[in-house]
Amino acid sequence: MSFTAPWWRSAVIYQVYIRSFADDNGDGVGDIAGIRSRLPYLKSLGVDAIWINPWYESPMADHGYDVADFRAIDPRFGTLADAEQLISEAHEHGIRVIPDIVPNHTSDQHAWFQEALAAGPGSPERGRYVFRSGRGADGAEPPNDWVSCFGGPAWTRLPDGDWYLHLFAPQQPDLNWQHPEVRAEFESILRFWFSRGVDGFRIDVAHGLIKHPELPDLPPRAEPAVTGPLTRRDEIRQHLDHPHWDRDEVHEIYGAWRKVADEFPGDRSFVAEAWADTPERLAAYVRRDGLHTAFNFDFLMCGWDAKDLRAVIDDSLAMLGAVGAPATWVLSNHDVMRHPSRYGRTAGRSWMANARYEPDGAPDLDLGTRRARAAALLMLALPGGAYVYQGEELGLPEVEDLPESALQDPIWERSGHTDRGRDGCRVPIPWSGEAAPYGYSPDDATAEPWLPQPSGWAGLSVEAQTGDPASMLELYRTALRVRRDHPALGDGTMTWLDAPEGVLAFSRDPGFVCVVNLSAEPYELPAHSELLLAGGPLQDGVLGPDQAVWLTV
Repeated sequence: MSFTAPWWRSAVIYQVYIRSFADDNGDGVGDIAGIRSRLPYLKSLGVDAIWINPWYESPMADHGYDVADFRAIDPRFGTLADAEQLISEAHEHGIRVIPDIVPNHTSDQHAWFQEALAAGPGSPERGRYVFRSGRGADGAEPPNDWVSCFGGPAWTRLPDGDWYLHLFAPQQPDLNWQHPEVRAEFESILRFWFSRGVDGFRIDVAHGLIKHPELPDLPPRAEPAVTGPLTRRDEIRQHLDHPHWDRDEVHEIYGAWRKVADEFPGDRSFVAEAWADTPERLAAYVRRDGLHTAFNFDFLMCGWDAKDLRAVIDDSLAMLGAVGAPATWVLSNHDVMRHPSRYGRTAGRSWMANARYEPDGAPDLDLGTRRARAAALLMLALPGGAYVYQGEELGLPEVEDLPESALQDPIWERSGHTDRGRDGCRVPIPWSGEAAPYGYSPDDATAEPWLPQPSGWAGLSVEAQTGDPASMLELYRTALRVRRDHPALGDGTMTWLDAPEGVLAFSRDPGFVCVVNLSAEPYELPAHSELLLAGGPLQDGVLGPDQAVWLTV
């Protein structure tokens, strides 16, 4: 295969949540064979690469983010040979492959952790993880007051008296990244997969590997950045001295990883899931001797507000550009509420999939979908790369009425059934047909999809939307085709144009203008020679509220 380098500076990468993409064998869970069967679709959509959520051997306490063997494929998804075949076939379609890597923790069933349990307190085997004695006269209190991201304490005590750290579920013990064996092992894992042709990795919890050596108690709780309940951003807004997020020492690890990637041809790359307090802190992950790109969560978290969006765009481009890195833009992923449902609420800043929305009521999905169409054109016109979460191109909303009996996210149990978790954005996507499973599973499937699909999704399927020029799918297909062909789009620069309050307008050379109307008033389009693409119907050259256009000037 032949690609223009460096591909990652402009790439549109499609996120495959493997469990929910396509089920080939009919067991109700998506698999590698299902991805292979849909490669022609992904090629026709026009994406440059796919990011695949964890496919490694796992007990599935957190749906694959609890890895038992980083060199083996979980049998639910296929085999190592299947993965190698997928990589080869994707390359034949001109699509690169980026699997997840989960370096912060392993499964409690990983061989290392099982060895640590057997070896006992003070053993070298326990040195690979974060084991400590408890506080208090009998050690019955946790070593500190850290809390799990999934709810409850971040420490579990073993029968032998030792406590081990898990910033997520108890089945996900945190590794000790000060240990040389841990660093060597992950560099070996990277080489294992690079040698099999993967084109890069998405790094889970990239900001969390290094913990303060003294494991101090948490600093005082941050005040919310906006009114309402604390968001995840507020939880990590502790800046440089936070004891387990975004510590400077993590960059030494990624400098070594960059050297591993550079051993292989073809511009292998990394993207970091890095939560940082400021754009400057985020930029530290993507210096020239570090990782290549990082997710732009400020853009994802931003409400439907022109002033706020412009500030996020300016800050992102300035800070990342200062270290020579491209921006990456993202609207949804497997951890947050799908953006048509976010944008369909007046409280548009509420971004987390597991946020509670009772005060806001149900979303206005007509409004949310109209804004989602405009947001897609904004995102795909900005300089840099972009990520598309599976089903985003279909306009799928969050499924907010899953029965409690169907919920599987560990957040649901860890919160004492008060936080519904992230299942609503992970429901299997519809491909065809009038009823569930909508082509996600074969007609002779032996099991229902692992999460139930809504009864009203027939009109949102790939089959129903294909060929309909007014559909979300055809909007994405057209936008990705124009983006690929137009010399102004992808990596590069942009210039803001004068526009009234509530309207974003910018140009990109040569000859491209994007206009997004986030106001409540219609906006007369600037002079142009051609309308390249519109997010919705226009009337007499006027851009209505919550609409966007691409123009040639």
